[in-house]
Formats: sequence, C-alpha cells, structure tokens
Amino acid sequence: MREYQLFVNGEFVNSSSKETFTSINPFNQEVIAKFQKATVEDAKMAISSARNAFDNGEWKKISREERSNWIKKISDKINENKTELEGLEVEDSGSTIRKAKEDVFLSAKNLYSFSKYASMDFEKEINASKTGKNFILREPIGVVSAIIPWNFPLKMAIWKLGPALAAGNTVILKPSELTSVSAMELAKIFHEINFPKGVINIITGFGEDVGSELASSKLVDKVSFTGSTEIGKKIMQMASCNLKKITLECGGKSANIVLDDADLEMAIDGTMYAIFYHQGQCCEAGSRLLLHEKIYDEFLFKLIEKTKKLKIGNPKNLETDIGPVISKKQQEKILHYIQSGIDSNAKLEIGGKISQEFPNGFFIEPTIFSNVNNKSKIAQEEIFGPILSIIKFKTIEEAIQIANDSTYGLAAGIWSSDDEKSLNISKQLRVGTVWINEWHLLSESAPFGGYKESGIGREFGEDGMLEYFETKHLHIDLIKDRKKKFWYDTVVPKT
Repeated sequence: MREYQLFVNGEFVNSSSKETFTSINPFNQEVIAKFQKATVEDAKMAISSARNAFDNGEWKKISREERSNWIKKISDKINENKTELEGLEVEDSGSTIRKAKEDVFLSAKNLYSFSKYASMDFEKEINASKTGKNFILREPIGVVSAIIPWNFPLKMAIWKLGPALAAGNTVILKPSELTSVSAMELAKIFHEINFPKGVINIITGFGEDVGSELASSKLVDKVSFTGSTEIGKKIMQMASCNLKKITLECGGKSANIVLDDADLEMAIDGTMYAIFYHQGQCCEAGSRLLLHEKIYDEFLFKLIEKTKKLKIGNPKNLETDIGPVISKKQQEKILHYIQSGIDSNAKLEIGGKISQEFPNGFFIEPTIFSNVNNKSKIAQEEIFGPILSIIKFKTIEEAIQIANDSTYGLAAGIWSSDDEKSLNISKQLRVGTVWINEWHLLSESAPFGGYKESGIGREFGEDGMLEYFETKHLHIDLIKDRKKKFWYDTVVPKT
C-alpha cells in the first residue's frame, strides 16, 4: 500500500491532525493507498504558501519561455512514468487499462500544449488614434484553487494545472478523496524536478471542510472546479465573499441525435462509445439517444445485440470493455435510477443489474431503456453510469426541442450523412460542444464548457487560457500638448 503526505511549499508534510484516510480499488475493494487527511488549517497553510509564492516569488515575473520549459518538464516526466501511472489510474478509478493508456498519453499531450500557450504573447494593441495608443495587457490572476472530480484523476489535474501555471498563477490542487493517487504522483514529479516552491500545492481531504476553505478564502483569487452542478452552485456562493473569479465545469445530460440518413453501423458504435466509455462516468456522456422513427426499430435491435457482446471484467485486462463504477455509493445511486426508469414505464431492454461475476467489484451491467419520456428522471437527471435512455422523434424540429429540453447544456451529437443539415441543427442546440458523426473527442485548441447549469467559463484553447488572466487596458497619450486637450476644459477652468 502506498502512503502519501500533503505537498505544501515544495515539501511533503503530514496533516496537522495526523489523521489519514484510504482509497480502495473499485474492482476488488482492496486498499491501495493511505493519504493525509487535510484540515482547514492545512488548507490555510497551502493557501498561504501559494499566496506568498505569487506575491513575493519569481513565478509571475520569469519569462514566458522559462514557464513554458518548466511545464514541458512535467509533461516529459509523465511520459517517462507512463506505465506506472497507467496502472495506478486503473487501480484508483476503475478505469479500464485501454482507457488509462489513453488518459496518460493525453495528459502529457495536453500539458505539452499548455507549455506552448505559456510561451505565447496574449497582449496586443487594439487601436491607435491621434489621441493615443491603447493596449490590452494580460496578467496572472493570482492564487488559484483547483478542485477536481474522481472520474479522470490525472487528466483533470492537468486541465487545471496547465493553464493556471502557463498564465503565471500559483495553485492549490485538491483531488477527489476517492481518487487522490494521480495527483500525489504528480506531486512527486514536482518535487523531483525542484519546481519553484509554493507555486504548486496539493492537499488531500474532503470537500465539506478543505474544499470549502479553498472556495471561500479571501486570499484566493480564482476557483476552478469540475464536478456536479449541485456542488458547483455551492462553490459559486462561497466564491462570492470576495467576488473571486470562477470556472465551473459541471453536469450534463447530452442528447445524441441520430437522423434517418445516418450511417447506422457508425452511429451504433458511436452511441456505445458515447454512453459506455468509462462506464458512463463522463460529464458529457451521450446519455439521451434520440432516434428518428424510420430507423428506430432497426437501430435499437442492432444496438442491443452489440451491447450484449461487451465484456465486463478486470479493468487490468486489455480485452475488458466495462470496468467497475467508482464506489458502492455510486453503484447504489445508479441502481436507484434504474428502478426509477422501470417505475416511469420505460422499457428495460438490457442490463439493469449488478454483475454477479465479480461480487467484490462495484459493477453495473450496461443498461438500455427504450420508450423513455424526456420528462422522466432518467432523461433529465445526470446519472453518471452506464444507462442509456432512448427517445423516438418524428421531425428535426422535434429532436431539437427534446435536446434543448434540459437544465444542462454541455454537449450534443448529430449523426447524419448531410453535413450541412447537421451544421444547421448544431446552431440550434443550446450546448457548448457539438459533435457531428463523432463523440468525446476534444481538442487542446478548442474551448470546452457548457451552457445553462452545465457551468461557467471554458477550458482549453485561447478561451481557456483567458480564464486565468486578468485583463488590463493601457492607454498612452500621444498629444503631449495641454492646449489641444479640450476635454479637460469641461472641468478645469481656462487660464
């Protein structure tokens, strides 16, 4: 069993309470790691470290190229340690090894892209006139609290650390108490490469105390949070104490629209990828499948037959398609939603039960409901599990109305052989990302985030970088002659 300390001001330290907690492997419930349980006092210490590093340190002052090189060093270390990190992601989060390999690769790749953004000049001259020059300056916000969820432990840490560091900020990172291994392995990398002290601080603990302090402290200038909409709203309230900036990437209930001219085989495979990837534990999972009535029966039959072939098993095995969900609590939550679907008169086509083959693991069979009412709980509430709700539609207008009939607005997908028609539909969907004949794929250059209760702000791309800057307007006078500044005369008496 691995043991980890808190990482504050470049050093590993114990919690002030000396209390610890453990994380378990969701496949077999074996304890895999012990962590220091941070207290509010520990959170304050980490915040103080980040505050001092920003106010009195060199990080915000060094050249963009130097910051870029530091970030690239972390990316290189992730690649060097990829095999170990892949195995730890599997044990800690229940990710299949196939997904974990992709996650580690993309984490290093994403961080490398942030190192490129670190070297970019975001300042610009916006106009020049006879009166003066006007410039837009970009300056780091200051101290950033980054709070991440359990579904993508390493990737989420990189999504927060990368742009915050690239912009010149200092950071306190709090991983989920369910999956803290990856973050603490990152801490070991920061320590190994002698990353400037206090710039990155990582503390393990629970949201109700540590997370609340990170969100409410007046010494923190920004909170970047990924997680449920419910918690996002609470963080928004806590952040209001000093009107700190926020980025909230919250829940989703994404509509996957299949038109009657779609390539059915491609759309079926894409639908399975959209909902069953990582057991449906993705904020932008394609959890609502909207099928045109002309293809409904054929599509449903083929989808069920393919779903039957998915292999549930040990996530360490390359042939495993479906691993466990994160915890017993999450398993019970998913079962509750399955019963809700049955009670709402939706038809349970396949799945709906705990897998009996691995009794010590938190498994849920891939589950498909047809005849779903879009007003029902399984169509409106984020489940975060391998449950697909299928809804039939007749017209494109009806599909758009159903897709938009949600409190969420994170993502959507359209399957059609007509790109122009798909583009027209995409413009009518109230979501932050639309995939056409694809799902889940994101780009380091394109913003990611949601409309409505799916969040505030964007991650990735230039838009994501700008979330970590303060914007300053600079005006430089070009006249140099008081007599020509007639606007002064509206206040100052003429002499």
